Amino acid sequence: MSDQVEPHSALDRVHDDAPLARVLRLGSVEPGSEAERKLHEMWESEPGLKGWISSVDHKSIGLRYLVTAFVFLIAGGIEALIIRLQLARPNETLLTPEQYNQLFTMHGITMIFLYALPVLSGFSNYLWPLVLGARDMAFPRLNAFSYWIFLFAGLFLYASFPLGEAPNAGWFNYTPLSGLQYNTGPNIDVYALGMVLLGISTTVGSMNFVVTFLRMRAPGMSIGRVPVLVWGTLTASGGNLLAVPSVSLAFLMLWLDRRMGTHFFDVLNGGRSLLWQHLFWIFAHPWVYAVVLPAMGIVSDALPVFCRRPLVGYMPVALSTVATMVVGFVVWIHHMFATGMSALALSFFGSTSMIIAIPSAVATFAWIATIWTGRPVFRVPFLYFAGFVFLFVIGGLSGVLTAAVPLDWQLTDTYFIVAHLHYVLLGINVFPVLGGIYFWFPKFTGRMTSEKLGRIAFWVLFVGFNVAFFPMHIAGLLGMPRRIYTYAPDMGWNTVNMITSIGAFVFAFGVLLFLVDVAYSLRRGAAAGDNPWDAPTLEWSIPSPPPPYNFAVAPRVGSRHPLWETRLDGRARSDLKHGYLLDNGREALGTTVADAEPDVLLKMPGDSSTPFWLGLSTSLIFCGLALQSWWFTGLMIVASGAFIAAWLWPLRELGQREPSPPLPTHEVQP
Repeated sequence: MSDQVEPHSALDRVHDDAPLARVLRLGSVEPGSEAERKLHEMWESEPGLKGWISSVDHKSIGLRYLVTAFVFLIAGGIEALIIRLQLARPNETLLTPEQYNQLFTMHGITMIFLYALPVLSGFSNYLWPLVLGARDMAFPRLNAFSYWIFLFAGLFLYASFPLGEAPNAGWFNYTPLSGLQYNTGPNIDVYALGMVLLGISTTVGSMNFVVTFLRMRAPGMSIGRVPVLVWGTLTASGGNLLAVPSVSLAFLMLWLDRRMGTHFFDVLNGGRSLLWQHLFWIFAHPWVYAVVLPAMGIVSDALPVFCRRPLVGYMPVALSTVATMVVGFVVWIHHMFATGMSALALSFFGSTSMIIAIPSAVATFAWIATIWTGRPVFRVPFLYFAGFVFLFVIGGLSGVLTAAVPLDWQLTDTYFIVAHLHYVLLGINVFPVLGGIYFWFPKFTGRMTSEKLGRIAFWVLFVGFNVAFFPMHIAGLLGMPRRIYTYAPDMGWNTVNMITSIGAFVFAFGVLLFLVDVAYSLRRGAAAGDNPWDAPTLEWSIPSPPPPYNFAVAPRVGSRHPLWETRLDGRARSDLKHGYLLDNGREALGTTVADAEPDVLLKMPGDSSTPFWLGLSTSLIFCGLALQSWWFTGLMIVASGAFIAAWLWPLRELGQREPSPPLPTHEVQP
């Protein structure tokens, strides 16, 4: 994974007699030239509603993910505030028990499944081609399909809320409580089918990220030169491909138990109720790292910019990212320590649960060393990243405590676990996300955010978060169980619950200040320029916001920090202005897996509304299943088949010249 190579060596190895070399042309595209105008026309989406629905531009899709995830964050936050009003005082009657069950279940579903990972998918969708030096994701239409399925799955889950039939068995959804015997309404059916639908989005999106990493890196960007953000999302995507089928199968089996008469989890008829916990947690624990590792990648790439030096220990951090996910697949049973397993199993999974702290510590020490040995510039993004490191340590320490089996027996299903969960899923996710938005907002919009308002929002958020969630540790140690909707005044929990509720509203006010800052900056923010932070990676070498085609020519990369090369060792090895001209229709360059040598010319698909219609028809299949309307379900299956056929029908762009002799080209259909 060495960073030292001869200039342009990845391109020089494309020999003149190779078919690819005979069609690719080296050159440059001047700003404002006719060549740039043609590129803009080829890649730009149509205006209006039709263009919005049909766009497969990764930047548009990334922003949609970000905005939609934040809408769900606000919805989940409102649910949390109502919960905290109910728990602020003893014997409160704001909510009935059933309303409370639906509210805290939808809060968990929203924050974990509809916000935490999708918001990171938004970052990765927008940034991956830019940091990798590519024109788009590997499968642009599949990328759009992933977003539409995510949106429709979220709407499907929330459609039952106004009717009073929302999921109500907790986001764990344990059987037999979620079985038909104890939960006869449509609540659990909505959850089960919605999660299977959401799993489709996560799976196809993860496939797209993996293939993009393998085949769409800029010439010269070997595996050892990709940003840590890419490592984080790649590892999460690989984990999702292995873990999501488990939970999708579990929810499908549960729905079959409830509506088709099967007995997978029915103990009275030979089923295994505990099987649900195994299938759920073998997914849910890797999922925790799927919503943490990309956020850690954001910090690993952006924090060094404000320390004015490269990240300390790039290789150990990249390896620890992968190691965290690998070990994460063998610790799921620590969520089941209280189920009566053998002493040998308790010893093994308790030990591995402690071992997983090691790769996380590697990243933590790398961040601290980067700050310590750098020259920190205390801008708003830096505050969020530094705050994240603090919250990461607290959340990690409380997690290691629960790896000790005797202590876990005492803390299971108490508010101590709720506190730990919020530190590792909310604090470790939200603070890098907000810091990342402040960091890349100039690239997204071409404008800067307000430094003054951003600082105020950070401190309100940071104080509110710790006031809200740290006292939950104390409530748990005092014996307060999770999921209760009220409590007696003599339990000793009054003060900690009131403090937690106050902190929750302070945190919500901080989120409101952040949204005000974003809205104000969109209209009145100062012009940002191409690289306002003096950052080293490829996305800062192009205009802000980026043009539809990203890079006018395929950049040639010679190091991990192409914009810092001259200041690091005085020698420029990358060439970002002169490279392969990809101007014969929508073209992208495919490169080899290890060394990123030019390998194939990819003909990328144009905009299409098919992903939208296929996503809609697929979602309506699940609506038909939820309503048990079999004729409607069958009709939507036929419609989905027709849209798939339209998607895969071979298309040719008009006016595209056919090269001769035959070239190593590949038409990207998905």
